[in-house]
Amino acid sequence: MRELLIATTNAGKAREFRQMLGEDRIAWLDPASIGAPEVEETGRTFRDNACLKAAAYAVQSGKWTIADDSGLEVDALGGEPGVFSGRWAAINGAGEGDPANNALLLQRLDAVPDEGRSARFVCSLALSDPMGRIAMTSFGCVSGRILRKPRGSNGFGYDPLFLIDSLGKTTAELAPQEKHRISHRGEALRRLRQLIDQHLPARPV
Repeated sequence: MRELLIATTNAGKAREFRQMLGEDRIAWLDPASIGAPEVEETGRTFRDNACLKAAAYAVQSGKWTIADDSGLEVDALGGEPGVFSGRWAAINGAGEGDPANNALLLQRLDAVPDEGRSARFVCSLALSDPMGRIAMTSFGCVSGRILRKPRGSNGFGYDPLFLIDSLGKTTAELAPQEKHRISHRGEALRRLRQLIDQHLPARPV
C-alpha cells in the first residue's frame, strides 16, 4: 500500500481525492494527522499555489504529497473569483464560507443575463516527493454557467450554482461518480494517477 498526504484542509476536496484515487490502495494522510500548520496560498495562479502547498507539506511531513488549487472563473467578472474562490466573500468583507461565497456571486451577477453567465471550474494538481521537489503537475477544466438560485445538495463550494448544460444538472445534483467523470478535479487526477502508480513507492508490509 502506498502512503500519500493530501495537502488540503478542505474536507470536500479530501473526500474526492480518496474516492477517485482509491481508499483501498493508498494510505491517506492529512495535514492535521501530522500536526502541520496551514500553508498560505500566495501564488498568482492555481498551478503556483498547488506547487507551493505540495512542496511545503511534503517537506514538513517527509511524505509524498499531492496538492490541489482549484476554483471558479466567471467570464462576466473578468475571471473572478479565480484563485480567491474559497475566501472570496471574506476578502470582500461579505462573510465567510460557501454560503457567503455563493451569495456574493449571485449579487455580482444579478444584472447579467443568462446568456452572459458562462464560467468554468479549473483545477491544478501538483505531486511532490518528500524533499519538496515537484514530480509532476496536471490541469483539468469543465465549462458551464451560473444559475440564479442554487440546485442540489451534493458537492461543496459553488457546485449548487454551476450548471452543466449538456447534462441539465448542477454539479451539486450529480452523484459522486458522475461528477468525478466530468469534473475539473476528476480530469486532473486521471492525468496524475499514472505517475503516482509509477513513482510513489509502496510501504513495506
